[in-house]
Amino acid sequence: MDRQDTLWNKSNVIQKVRMGKKVEKALSKDKNPSSATHVEDDNPNKTPEPYKCIGNFLTDFNELCKQNGMAVIPPVVTRPKPPGPASGGNEGKPDKKGDKNKQPVPEPEPEVELNEDGEPIEPPPKTYSTRDKFEYFKPSVQVELDNNDKWDSVSEIFIRGWKIDTPMMDNFQQSWPTLERLHTINLWYTGLSEDTLHTLAVFLPQCTNIKNVLLDGNPVKEENWAELIGEESLVQNLSLRHCKITDKGSAGLGRALGTAKVANTKLLSLNLTGNDIGDPGAESLAGGLRMNRTLMSLTLTSNKVGDKGVAKISEALSRFPLSHEEVVERRKLISDRGSPERNKSPPPSRRAESKDRPGSVRSMTTQDKTKQKPSAKKKDVKGRDAKEETKTVKKDKEDTRGGGKRASVAAEATKTMGKTKDKKKDKGKSSNQEAELAESPVSSPELEIVNMDSQDLINPLLEVADYMDGQLWIAGNRTLINLNLARNNISETGMSSLLKAIQYQTTLTSGNRSGGTGLMRLVINKNSVRPENEVMAKLSEKMMLKDPFYKPPITPEGETA
Repeated sequence: MDRQDTLWNKSNVIQKVRMGKKVEKALSKDKNPSSATHVEDDNPNKTPEPYKCIGNFLTDFNELCKQNGMAVIPPVVTRPKPPGPASGGNEGKPDKKGDKNKQPVPEPEPEVELNEDGEPIEPPPKTYSTRDKFEYFKPSVQVELDNNDKWDSVSEIFIRGWKIDTPMMDNFQQSWPTLERLHTINLWYTGLSEDTLHTLAVFLPQCTNIKNVLLDGNPVKEENWAELIGEESLVQNLSLRHCKITDKGSAGLGRALGTAKVANTKLLSLNLTGNDIGDPGAESLAGGLRMNRTLMSLTLTSNKVGDKGVAKISEALSRFPLSHEEVVERRKLISDRGSPERNKSPPPSRRAESKDRPGSVRSMTTQDKTKQKPSAKKKDVKGRDAKEETKTVKKDKEDTRGGGKRASVAAEATKTMGKTKDKKKDKGKSSNQEAELAESPVSSPELEIVNMDSQDLINPLLEVADYMDGQLWIAGNRTLINLNLARNNISETGMSSLLKAIQYQTTLTSGNRSGGTGLMRLVINKNSVRPENEVMAKLSEKMMLKDPFYKPPITPEGETA
C-alpha cells in the first residue's frame, strides 16, 4: 500500500507540473501583447489622447483634471438645501375599509443613553448635520441638478471663494458647453484675470442655454468686461457687483451696449453695484442707451455718479441730437432700404400715364435725373426740408396746449408705426403703396420714414426725426423700465434733469406705447438731496402714477380720482 501511494502521488505531481506549464504558456501568450502596450504606455515621450467630454459633468470634470495632472481635484457636489419638514408615509391618507377597526401599532421608544453620572445624553438635533470646520473652506464645485439621479442635467454652477486659474478655466471650457441645460454660472470671489475672463467670454456663446452670469467680487485690472456682451453673446442677466470697475471699464460696456453701427440685442439687465463709476463712466453708459433698445434694467447703486452723468442719462431717456456718425449711419440705412426699389425700373402703370400727374414728374425721366447736377439736387432737397420743417412747426404749435412749447414729432411717428402694422394686413394695398413710393420723387431722407419693417422698428436711427437748430433730434430710450441710482453724488440739478426726462416720456407714452413704456421704477434715495425737496416730491409723485400696481384713491362718491 505504501508503494502504491507513492506511485499515485508521483503521477499527480507530474500532471500538476504539466498543467502548470500549459497555463503558463497560455498566460504568456496573452501577456505578450499587453506587455508591449505597457511599454508603450510607459513611454514618457508619447502624448495621451485628448479626453472627449460626454456631457456628464462629474465624470468629465474629474477626467479632465486627471489628464492635466492636477494634484488637488475639487469635488463636484450638489448645492446644499435646507432640510424639509419630516412627513410620515401614511399621513393624510384615508384608511382602507379593512383597516377601520385596526389600531396603529405603537412604535417602541428608543433606549435613553446615559453618561457616566447616570444622566440622559441629549441626542444631536436632526435639523442640521455637523461637519469639520475646515471642510467649509475646501474648494468645491456646487451644482444644481434638474434630475437628482443624472449628472448630465446640470442647470446651475456655483463656485465660491477659491481662485480659478488658467488650467481650471480650460477644463470648464471643455466641459461646460456640453451641458445642454446649463443656464446660470455664478463665480463669486474667484480671482479672475484678464486671460481667464477672456477665455470665459470666448466659450460662453457655445453654451446654448446660458442666460445668467454672475461674476461678483472679481476685480480685473484690465477691465475687459465688455467681451462678455459682444455680438455673439447670449447672456441676458449680467451681474458685476463689487468688481472695482472704473470709467475705463464702463466705457467698454457702453460701447458694447450700443453704437451707431452695432447694438446688443440679448442683455436685459446689468448690475454694476458697488463700483468706482463716475460721471465719465455714466456718460459712456448713456451713450450705449442711446442706441440700445433691449436693456430693461440698469443698476448703478453705490457708485460716484454726479450731475453731469445723470444729465447724459436723462438726455438718452428723453430725446437727443444725432451725432455726425449717427447721421451718416441713418442715411446709409435709409438708402439701403430704398435701394432695391430705386434700382428696379418702374413697371408701366395707368398712374404713370395719367393726366392728373404733375407735368414736372411726368417729364423727368431717369436719364434726366442722372444728368441733373449734384448741386441742384442739394438745393432742391434743402428747399423741400425747409418747407416740411415749417409745416411741422406750424402743426406742432397748433397741437400744443400751452402755445409756447413745441411737441415732438416722435409721438406722431409711433402712431404712424401702429397704422402701418394694420395696413400690412391688406396685401393689395401695400403693394400699390410700394409701387407709388418707387415712382414718386424722394424728399428729405432724414425726415421721411414710411413702411418700416420689423427690424427697422428696433433700430432707433430710423425713427422720425425733429429738425431743430441745424440738428436732427430723435426720441430717446423708452425700453429701460428700471433705473437704480441710489447712494451716489446726485444733487438737485441732476434730479431736475431726471424729472424733465420722465415728464417727456409721459407725453410720448400717453397716446401710444409701441416704442416702450419708459421708466416705471426709479430709485434715487440716499443722494445729496433730501427727501423733502420739491423736485424729489415731484419725482416720487410722477413715478407713483407710472407704477403698474398703483391704484388711485377712491373718492367719497365711489369713483376713482
